[in-house]
Amino acid sequence: MPRGGTIDLAPPVEKAFLVAVDTGDDPGWSAEDSLLELASLADTAGAEVVGAEWQNRRHVDPNWYVGKGKAEELVAARAETGFDLLVADDELSPGQQKALEGLLKVKVIDRSRLILDIFALHAQTHEGRLQVELAQLEYQLPRLTRLWTHLSRTGGGIGTRGPGETQLETDRRVIRERIKRMKERVEEVRRAREVGARGRDRRLVPVVAIVGYTNAGKSTLLNALVGSEVARAEDRLFATLDPTSRQVKLGDGQAVVVTDTVGFIHKLPHQLVDAFRATLEEVTRADVLVEIVDAADRHFAEHRATVQTVLDELGAGTKPRLVAFNKADLLGAGTKGAEHGPIVAGSVLISALTGFGLDALRTELAAVLASLWEDVDMAVPYAAGELVARARQRGAVEIEYRERDVRIRGRAAPGLAAELRAAAAVWAESLREASQGDGPSPDRGGGA
Repeated sequence: MPRGGTIDLAPPVEKAFLVAVDTGDDPGWSAEDSLLELASLADTAGAEVVGAEWQNRRHVDPNWYVGKGKAEELVAARAETGFDLLVADDELSPGQQKALEGLLKVKVIDRSRLILDIFALHAQTHEGRLQVELAQLEYQLPRLTRLWTHLSRTGGGIGTRGPGETQLETDRRVIRERIKRMKERVEEVRRAREVGARGRDRRLVPVVAIVGYTNAGKSTLLNALVGSEVARAEDRLFATLDPTSRQVKLGDGQAVVVTDTVGFIHKLPHQLVDAFRATLEEVTRADVLVEIVDAADRHFAEHRATVQTVLDELGAGTKPRLVAFNKADLLGAGTKGAEHGPIVAGSVLISALTGFGLDALRTELAAVLASLWEDVDMAVPYAAGELVARARQRGAVEIEYRERDVRIRGRAAPGLAAELRAAAAVWAESLREASQGDGPSPDRGGGA
């Protein structure tokens, strides 16, 4: 090569052709609508979409996914467009994938594999990469048959299961062992998150989780609430996978911890939900959810249904929720948030990008949190001074110092109220035993 020249090592852009089957059993979603989203996913993964086809059928074909005639049309489409990647909108069986690859002589993947690849591309932290790898392994295991064209026998000896085990069986065993190890490491992540959550509970700082469809503006909202760029925000699907938590002030000294969570999507692979459960448990531990909705998207109702399905699967579907209809800057004049869907626990129209409506969001969020507080009227001993101090700082209470104990009346967050009730019960039992002569008489220095 000429001196001073350079070598372009960038891989060629794959030409993707999309295919879908419309069985009519997916309310609110037509095959054409779903393919538009699939095209966005392919673009996010770095492919160039060169065409798309869909077919109306009562059921997907068990052998070809699409009908045999449509599959043969794909051969002609390949000759016309030159695509080297076929992406199916639904999860393919190993048999369907193998049949299409044999017919078209190109790589064939499905929506689940495409989403897994995007997650692998965007995972930045050790935790995120762990969870993505686990999801990929669980997706790969039942599809190993397509990876091997031979069944060569492995030799016997130390470290093998002996003669008779095929290469395919060896690979399955290796992947199962890796899955087991990955699950153990993800469980370590979950335990570490539990420790952090207990620390937050001890400080009694309310936790708010931002949930929503991918690209609805969750990271942009967190950045806007914090006042600085703490989470990666891009106009792209699954731009952020790793959760970010920051303290946000709501006003009148009230502060909350707000966590940005991974976005959801139509036909989200179940492997991802399982693998990211350690991360998504942040949603189950939250006191309140802020569901952010792209109000400018005509499919926002279907997006909300998808979010609800995943939240139900996580056991967080009935948590207190504030709905934030985002991207008000993209709506016509006079549009109101209440027109965009049912109110779950109040709603507000905002633009996380411009800051419109954020003060109203803070006010509404403070009101939702206050509505969860519980009435308290109980006595605790002087020895519980640290608990009394937290009640004064974190609750709306009146404190009366009496001869032998402290009376606390007012309202407090559920966690704080539970601590107060427990301390009061122990103190009441101590007084009862003292009155019966079963123990020392409690005084200002007595234990709770």
